[in-house]
Amino acid sequence: MKFSCDTRFAFLVLFLFASQSVAVYAGSFHKDVQIHWGDGRGKIRDRDGKLLSLSLDKSSGSGFQSHQEFLYGRAEVQMKLVPGNSAGTVTTFYLKSPGTTWDEIDFEFLGNISGHPYTLHTNVYTKGSGDKEQQFHLWFDPTVNFHTYCITWNPQRIIFTVDGIPIREFKNSESIGVPFPKNQPMRLYASLWEAEHWATRGGLEKTDWSKAPFTAFYRNYNVEGCVWANGKSSCPANSPWFTQKLDKRGEDRVKWAQSKYMVYNYCTDKRRFPRGVPAVCT
Repeated sequence: MKFSCDTRFAFLVLFLFASQSVAVYAGSFHKDVQIHWGDGRGKIRDRDGKLLSLSLDKSSGSGFQSHQEFLYGRAEVQMKLVPGNSAGTVTTFYLKSPGTTWDEIDFEFLGNISGHPYTLHTNVYTKGSGDKEQQFHLWFDPTVNFHTYCITWNPQRIIFTVDGIPIREFKNSESIGVPFPKNQPMRLYASLWEAEHWATRGGLEKTDWSKAPFTAFYRNYNVEGCVWANGKSSCPANSPWFTQKLDKRGEDRVKWAQSKYMVYNYCTDKRRFPRGVPAVCT
């Protein structure tokens, strides 16, 4: 692939911005999470609890969840995805509440056959209703190195960022009737599982189990949030994420990511919404 001078300059600016924006992490997989399924397929790889792997084979996938629940917060981790032929696999990092009318905020990485890009799938559920998908092909290969993925959730908006670059902002539009997750505390989850019936080209590409086990890596996990306990939440003092919003530079980066790398947007899917796309799309 060839890039013009302007394109190379844009990548340099974005790289410098991302380098300045990636935080120093303090979390530990040992103290902050529980590997709650997978029968040994999830493993903490180091003494300090900075590196964790999840694996998938034909018998089972694996996953972990945070010990604490949060009502608003900032959740960040670095991930290196399954390399090679990852068709049919789904690697995730997301927030979710329990129950049948749950809230959820998703990063899901849909695998692909060798030589074809991963699809980054984002979605927001409120009271069990989602249908707010936006999908991207990333501007890098997420299987070669670790990259940073972050969800910022505050009372006014949800911001999805990749390597410090915002790719989506879902604003609180309750004033005009659009539900927003604000009442249900959520845990942080991550998983690697099989979904060959839909994950890759709508299920046309199946999982090649001869390549198993499939393994994804997580490191430098960190969540800062309003911890939910005994029916109420407690927020860290003066946390910038609680009032965070995008400035003009941030809005321009969202436009850049969506204009160049978005491959699906529910806001423009007239076939799916024949009576009209949602009135407010973010």
